[in-house]
Amino acid sequence: MPRRTATMLASTLLLIAMLCAGLLIKVPYAEMSPGPTVNTLGEHDGDPVLNIKEHRTYETSGHLNMTTVRVTGADYRMNLLEAVGGWLQHDSAVVPHSTLYPENKSAKEVDQQNAEEFSASQESAKVSALRELGIRVPTHIIVGSVVKGGASEGKLHAGDLIRTVDGKAVKDPKGVADIVTKHKPGEKVRFTIIPAADVKAAQKAGKKPSTRDARQVVVGTKKAGDDGRAIVGIQPAAGHTFPFDIDIKLADVGGPSAGLMFSLGIVDKLTREDLTGGSFIAGTGTIDDKGKVGAIGGIQMKTVAARAKGAKYFLTPSANCPAAAKDKPAGLTLVKTGTMHDAMNALKKIRDDDTAALPRCKAS
Repeated sequence: MPRRTATMLASTLLLIAMLCAGLLIKVPYAEMSPGPTVNTLGEHDGDPVLNIKEHRTYETSGHLNMTTVRVTGADYRMNLLEAVGGWLQHDSAVVPHSTLYPENKSAKEVDQQNAEEFSASQESAKVSALRELGIRVPTHIIVGSVVKGGASEGKLHAGDLIRTVDGKAVKDPKGVADIVTKHKPGEKVRFTIIPAADVKAAQKAGKKPSTRDARQVVVGTKKAGDDGRAIVGIQPAAGHTFPFDIDIKLADVGGPSAGLMFSLGIVDKLTREDLTGGSFIAGTGTIDDKGKVGAIGGIQMKTVAARAKGAKYFLTPSANCPAAAKDKPAGLTLVKTGTMHDAMNALKKIRDDDTAALPRCKAS
């Protein structure tokens, strides 16, 4: 066999071997890519994303799109070729598998956490929207979650409203912990609660939970594994009483990053003035009860998804601005947003065609 032919054959076989190895070798990475983007002012799968009952709403136009990131599944293991391909694409990110799916949590636990964060973000979106409009939203303390196998399991439930602990009224989640930890492990704590079902029924009716539904629950304490303090196995949290029903319906989405866009969508529907002026605006960001916008993950995938859908403006959390500006899609204006007020001011500038005054993201 001629030397040239032998060299070509050897090279071809080596290439085939490398390709086979690339397909067979699994690597501990996962991929993030642009996901769906949904207009919070419109419908998704035939249902309104925002459904407001027992309060006047107004017609809207334009878009206030929330954005998402698509990720590979918890059980999926990328091969070497897929990982290299992902690294070479500018609109995707290959990250360690443990970044998305911590080794100490099952896929079910990760999904549950994402669902809880999504639910909490909806709550904060409603609060910040109503407070932006000057509508009072009373706050109360609830059982945020119950630790599996803890002392409260089967006695207290997520969503229960906590009126008192050992007969003392509590004003914040820390107040619950302060009273419980005054006990010695093994002692009992007396909770006065309104069950979650009654709280939810009152919320649907636009009323405050009734004290007539209150009941006492006694829970024994256990010793914490880290410092030996007394615990009852719950995570207290802030809950709210809304003056009317606001339902956010969006399936197959998790995490807290849509909070800002939900909040703006609610304000738009409750406001006579059309907030977008017909413009296509997208964005992302967590939001808390006070209207502060927080950072999110996957910002570059979200800007790509928004621009591909047609967005011209993207409300960007201040902390995400440097990363977003490094690889900004052409034709998309990144608007630096730190609070709900910032977002509302930006929408006004867009409506007034004063876009030169918009606070824009800059690469650091």
